[in-house]
Amino acid sequence: MKKGMKIGIGVGALVGIVAISLIAATRGDGDGASVRIEAVATRDLVATVTASGWIRPHRRVEVQADIMGRVIELNVKEGDNVQRGQVLLRIDPTQFEAAVSRAQAAVSEALAREAQTRANLLQAERAYERFAQLATSSEQLVSRQQLEESETQMLVQRQLLTAAGFGVQQARSALEEARDRLSKTVIRAPMDGMITRLNVEEGSTAIVGTTNNPGSILLTVADLSSMEAVVRVDETDVPDIHVGDSAAVTIDAFPRQQFTGRVSEISYSSVRSPLQQGATTQGGQAIDYEIVITLDNPPTSLRSDLSVSADIVTDKRPGALSIPIIALTVREKSATQPIGNEDPAAQAAGEEAAQSGGKKEDQEGVFVVREGKAVFVPVAVGIAGQEYFEVISGVTAQDTVVAGPYEVIRTLEDGQAVRPMPTTTPTGSTSGATASRGS
Repeated sequence: MKKGMKIGIGVGALVGIVAISLIAATRGDGDGASVRIEAVATRDLVATVTASGWIRPHRRVEVQADIMGRVIELNVKEGDNVQRGQVLLRIDPTQFEAAVSRAQAAVSEALAREAQTRANLLQAERAYERFAQLATSSEQLVSRQQLEESETQMLVQRQLLTAAGFGVQQARSALEEARDRLSKTVIRAPMDGMITRLNVEEGSTAIVGTTNNPGSILLTVADLSSMEAVVRVDETDVPDIHVGDSAAVTIDAFPRQQFTGRVSEISYSSVRSPLQQGATTQGGQAIDYEIVITLDNPPTSLRSDLSVSADIVTDKRPGALSIPIIALTVREKSATQPIGNEDPAAQAAGEEAAQSGGKKEDQEGVFVVREGKAVFVPVAVGIAGQEYFEVISGVTAQDTVVAGPYEVIRTLEDGQAVRPMPTTTPTGSTSGATASRGS
């Protein structure tokens, strides 16, 4: 017999054994399906959204150069603490000092031109006054044309003086601009903090900073006393999160520590706009939103960009009636039958399901164990825990439900006989169930 044929026969035999075992587990060889049964009980439920992200300082300034030049002095290194106004580095000021000198000379020239124009105006005014006096005493001494020309010259000099004044203002503005550019050769700390990133060395060339050019960032100053975690949450979880919600934060670099914090900011736009994503979003890519969590008492050894995982508490239900998550399943409404129940709300839900007629709508429910049979009962659930759902109506604390296995619950039929699965260890806990719907 060929080797490939032997392998095929072996695989077929294995599939047959698995199928027979599943049928036996479901039908129980006539004694009912073997299932795990758990009582409906009250538990403390906590609903959380889990997300991952990174650490960043609450305040951080990326220092860029406003002018281009060679770094001739570097006074700090990465990790140094700095004070606001402290000199961090200097750029070669030679050409900017020359520009200041030229601007100062231009101001002096403009002032001299203004003084000369003022003298010319004074001379023109005196000439006009003399011609006016002569014309008053005798019209034969000064012609009317001479008088008009003298007046015109005086008016021209007045306008020239005004223009000279504007020239002085322009020259002074140019001097202020040159001095401002010279002052930008000295880079000072914009805030108190620590140098968390240093991208230049003494002798390298600083280029003019632009938003889209990360290479123009000279260094980064951050206040590490206030740290926050930035996590990305799926769009379906954003409505459940509110500013002020508490969160438990785990940092990969501190595996034995858990940090606490509160949601301080929820972004109003996605990480990437659907308009920018275009066809990518239409293809089914999830849209995320950034949530900022301010940490309580962060350690001084915390660093930027560390990876984190956060569990954001969105709701709590102390002493809530609950069912195992695995017990909740979906069936068609027309397939349900009302059963007797001490809870009026549960009884009403069963009757409503039975009266729904031919509607083939799906509804959530659980299989309640009654006299050795699994009876499907519609339920309304609230918040989701890690292992349990809060149940609002449909069952009572006196009920027991089918809590597994999943393959059996998926194929279980209303009214089918069931028998408890032998077990020696209790499933789940009766208190402190933690919720998780996270991404």
